[in-house]
Amino acid sequence: MAVVRKLSVENIRSHDVFTLLISPTTTVITGKNGSGKTSLLEALYISLQGSSFKGSDSDVLRYESPWWRIDLEFDDYIKRSITFDPKLKSGRKKIIIDDKIMHRMPIKHKYPVVLFEPDDLRLLHGSPTRRRQFVDRFISQLDPLYSNAIHKYERALKQRNNLLKKLPTTHDELFVWDINLSEYGAYIIEKRIAFIERINNNLNEAYNNIAKSNDIVSVHYSHTYIGDIKQKLLNDLHNHSSRDALLGFTSTGPHRHDVIFQFNNSPALDVASRGEVRSIILALKFLEVDIIEQIIDQKPIILLDDVFSELDSDRQKSLLSSNNQIIITSAHTPEYIEDYYTINLSI
Repeated sequence: MAVVRKLSVENIRSHDVFTLLISPTTTVITGKNGSGKTSLLEALYISLQGSSFKGSDSDVLRYESPWWRIDLEFDDYIKRSITFDPKLKSGRKKIIIDDKIMHRMPIKHKYPVVLFEPDDLRLLHGSPTRRRQFVDRFISQLDPLYSNAIHKYERALKQRNNLLKKLPTTHDELFVWDINLSEYGAYIIEKRIAFIERINNNLNEAYNNIAKSNDIVSVHYSHTYIGDIKQKLLNDLHNHSSRDALLGFTSTGPHRHDVIFQFNNSPALDVASRGEVRSIILALKFLEVDIIEQIIDQKPIILLDDVFSELDSDRQKSLLSSNNQIIITSAHTPEYIEDYYTINLSI
């Protein structure tokens, strides 16, 4: 297991220059709102995954700064650097690992991360888009082809939607994009269903270990497919083409699907209490860690962004029971933590 020991940033959001020493067990970053706690987690995520969980490379750049840089050092003294220069016409982002220069992080150099942020606590009550993004981000860490399929699907979707806005649009004009959408869409759906089934096999046990209850919790994909998914998608796109032309957008496909949570055989949104919803989310995060370890045989680094204030003491203790490397941001130092580094950005 690789362990991160030091993070250095320059011109990252509110930070001009900052270096963070990181514990092999638990590191706590405290400070007032706006002090740059989340920005350090974002920089760490970029250096491990190659992109931000909050925005584009340009969004990360400190106001009126010419460039940004992130340096990461592991416990075996392996280092990596990522720089971004918006003035360059190409190759704006440069990644240096093992003295090799790249402009996009290869999958073999991505280190697994489980991110827990405040929006995750509202996963069940949020939009279908948020739940799709949760699933897609997770699968992308495990399957290098998946993020490529998502990118190609979104590109084809944009082209089809552009055509739908240019009336009149013929079936023949749409057909080439229908083929692309059905091909990449089928792959996305297959992977989502397989992933959700894997979660479903363990979610109930994980939940009851946290909640100390006998409730029944399950998760399901919003659409059921029997037979050839690609052909079914192609048929749906064709059958909805006239309606889509009136709407001006593509109304069917995995970009419209959802993830459904059940609690005691009823929709969790209708019957689960706030505490029960939090236990469901916490169980999902534990399963993320377990599944990543099982599939790629690496312990993911756990990033907890200001979630402790919204969890009671029992759930805090559950979250800290992991033996993974954990980096926490919080307005105050959480209780129940042993053997940790702490740094206060407000001092």
